[in-house]
Amino acid sequence: MNRREAWDILCEHTKAEPLRKHALAVEAAMKSYAGKYGGDEETWGIVGILHDFDYEMHPTEEEHPVKGAVILRERGVPDDIVHAILCHADYTDAVPNSDMDRAIFAVDELTGFIIAVALVRPSKNIEDVAVKSVKKKMKDKGFARAVRRDDITNGAERLGVDLDEHIQFVIDSLKPVAAELGIAGT
Repeated sequence: MNRREAWDILCEHTKAEPLRKHALAVEAAMKSYAGKYGGDEETWGIVGILHDFDYEMHPTEEEHPVKGAVILRERGVPDDIVHAILCHADYTDAVPNSDMDRAIFAVDELTGFIIAVALVRPSKNIEDVAVKSVKKKMKDKGFARAVRRDDITNGAERLGVDLDEHIQFVIDSLKPVAAELGIAGT
């Protein structure tokens, strides 16, 4: 499987632009972590692209991403990619057994949260987002209330990295795709 095939699957099943942008953000963070952990950047990026591809069809915990995994297997997507996608949701029975499996869980909620922080800055620019401001917003339960803060902190723990380091790493991973994500400034 290559990136183009993954993007085509995403676009076939995901019509909402915000979900497509989320896939791009998670792809960027996953590719950065692949570089850090010596993984294959394209494979890790594909996990990022596809992790929520079925969410519009299966928005419940009972179905997402389990039913999506069935679709991916039918299309011949490699098992390591499907397994990592199952690992991004801690309510599945999938046991993370690789850095890729742990990274997808760690970056999923955090990428969206960092983007939300960038978008409320007057500049709407990721360059103006600091770890301190992300952590301050994490304490505000009314801000981006759908984001599971525990997943952010547990994700850093699963990776075995300091939370501040993890947040900064993901901020930095989003900068190269800031324009595509709408966080390159006004």
